[in-house]
Parts: sequence; structure tokens; C-alpha cells
Amino acid sequence: MKIDSLEIFHVAMPLIYPWRTAYGADYDIHSVLVKARSGDHIAWSESTPLQMPAYSPEGAAGAFLNVAEYFAPRIVGREFDTAEDVSTALSIFKGNQFAKAALEIVWWTLESKIQNRPLHELLGGTAREVQAGADFGIQDSFDMLLGNIQTAVDAGFPRVKLKVARGWDVEMLSAVRSAFPNEKFHIDCNSGYSLDDLDMFKKMDKFNLEFIEQPLANDDIIDHAELARSIDTPVCLDESVTGPRVVEQALKINACEYVNIKPGRVGGLTNAIRIHDICQDAGVPVWVGGMLESAVGSAVCVELATLPNFLYPGDLFPSSRFYVRDMGQPEVELTSTQTMRPYTDGLPEPDEELLTKFTQQKKLIEPGA
Repeated sequence: MKIDSLEIFHVAMPLIYPWRTAYGADYDIHSVLVKARSGDHIAWSESTPLQMPAYSPEGAAGAFLNVAEYFAPRIVGREFDTAEDVSTALSIFKGNQFAKAALEIVWWTLESKIQNRPLHELLGGTAREVQAGADFGIQDSFDMLLGNIQTAVDAGFPRVKLKVARGWDVEMLSAVRSAFPNEKFHIDCNSGYSLDDLDMFKKMDKFNLEFIEQPLANDDIIDHAELARSIDTPVCLDESVTGPRVVEQALKINACEYVNIKPGRVGGLTNAIRIHDICQDAGVPVWVGGMLESAVGSAVCVELATLPNFLYPGDLFPSSRFYVRDMGQPEVELTSTQTMRPYTDGLPEPDEELLTKFTQQKKLIEPGA
């Protein structure tokens, strides 16, 4: 296809309740949206690095700058037969996976429009419903957290993910396990600890967690391998997984038993599929992660999660979980069995009124501009 134009948006969507993690709190979710045009076809993508470079080295304003000023001009006006061709055109730029993903993913959504085929089919997935888990950030109190967990358990969520940070870890887990001895939990450390905390991680073995997600540094696999050898609880990598090569290296040294795949963090859907396949061949389950995207980005995660090795319930959230009204329409909804259905009749796109309201900056890229 030929990319005739790209319009880039930096948006900030207010959250109902702050999302608190080991690296701080988000009150608005900052995303980069891309609107691509090819002939009569228009499609959208969303990549959500958050406001500050705290989850990863990227923040939304920097990602917008890179896409608008450097990356998009290499894409507009050119023919791209595959999404991999888009990634190749951007390969001279180092890192910046969220920025690259914004352009790589929009190739896929545009191709879905052009072929009039569901995105999950193009990705190699099926029309199976995908399981969603419940997730809770750091709360105001243990009582508040326990009440929210009870609501999730009553609703039938198959697992609950808990954010942890220093001062909200072992004591919190003790309270949770006392109240919910048989439920499935895993914790997400968001790179908040080091091997100096090994004794604390050994204490966590008694809580019978499904795994510990990204306990150590965001760019590490070596220390994660040492931690995995030292504790009984499985380790899952998240922030460390920036592409297929690092996954191959991590599995080679037994740094993890689970892998979280976020399309934005790994540079797009082509890399996400490769990571899925590498892990499947190694017998390592994967699960889809979310960045609190609008329905525009969440829908893409749902489509990806239809691939067969996505065996653990994903970070897939209904719009009502975080937003008074989702900028993406139609909003993402859960079934009564806490699953999400893949999209067979087009993907969500931004509501123009809300897009205007939430836009921080935008830029139109056309050939010769």
C-alpha cells in the first residue's frame, strides 16, 4: 500500500482514579495516535508510553516529536508491502519502540481496512474470545484494596494482578492472602527492586503467586536469571522485553517462565507475533499487556491475544474501568464471563469531539511537506 498522509496526535485522557505504581502515579493517560490515509481508506493506531519516561525510556511528548519530525516523513508517500517494510524503513533509528509501533501498527489496521478482513485474521489469530484479568494499582488502604479484590472475585475474574512498591509489598500480600487464600494472584513490581531484595522475594514464595512480573531493572535479564534460580515463584518479564532478540537471550539463560507482550513496548505487531512464536516454540506462555490505552489501542491488544500461545488472562480493560467516556468508540466491553470478543466488523476509532478535547498537539505529514 501507499501511505498518502499521516496525522499525528498527542492526547491526554483523564483517569477516573489515579494509577499508582512503583514508579509513581498517572492522573491522565498520554498516548500518540496516528491517522493514516491510503487512497479512500483511513485507519488509526495508538501507542501509549505514558506521560513521563518512567515506565520506559520513552514519554508521550518525546514519542510524538520523534514520530512527527523524524519517523513519519520516512513513511509518507512510499509503498509498503508489509509491516516489516515499515520497521525496516525506521531501523536507522535506535530504540524508541513506542514511537515506531505507532507507525507499524497503523500499517496493520490500514491493511485490515483495505482487505476488509478482521485484524486478528491478518495476525494469524482466530475468532476465539480472550480472557481478561483484574488489575489493581496501589490503593489508599488495605481495606480499599480488599474490597476491590472481592468485587473482582465476585465478578468471576480468573486472576488478579496487584501492583507492588516498597512499603506496599509483603505486608499487603499477607493481608490479601489471609482474605483470599485460594484465588490466583500475581504481582507487578515495575522494575522497583534489585537483587539486594532477595530475602524479601524469598518471603513471597509463601504466598503462592502465579508469578512475579518485572521485579528488577527495566533493561535487565542477567539479574532476573539469578533471581529465578533463587526463588520458587516463577518470574515474568515485561519492561525488559523490547524485541525478539532479547526474548531469545532471556529464554537461553532461563530468566523467566512467562513473557508479557505489549505491542507498543516491542515496536509493533510484527515483533509481537515473533515473540509469541519464539515463546511458543520454547513452551513458555505469553499474555497480552496493556498501557491503559483508549479503545483504539485496547482493541488491537484484544486482536493480538487471539493467537494460540496467549494462555494467561491479559491486561484487557473495559473502558468503564478507567474512563468516564472512552475517546475510542465503540467502547471496550467485557462479556458476562470476563472475556472480550475479537472485532469482526471494524476496529474502534476516536470520537472526533473527544479527540479535539484531549489533544495536546498534532501535526499533519504529507509528501513534500
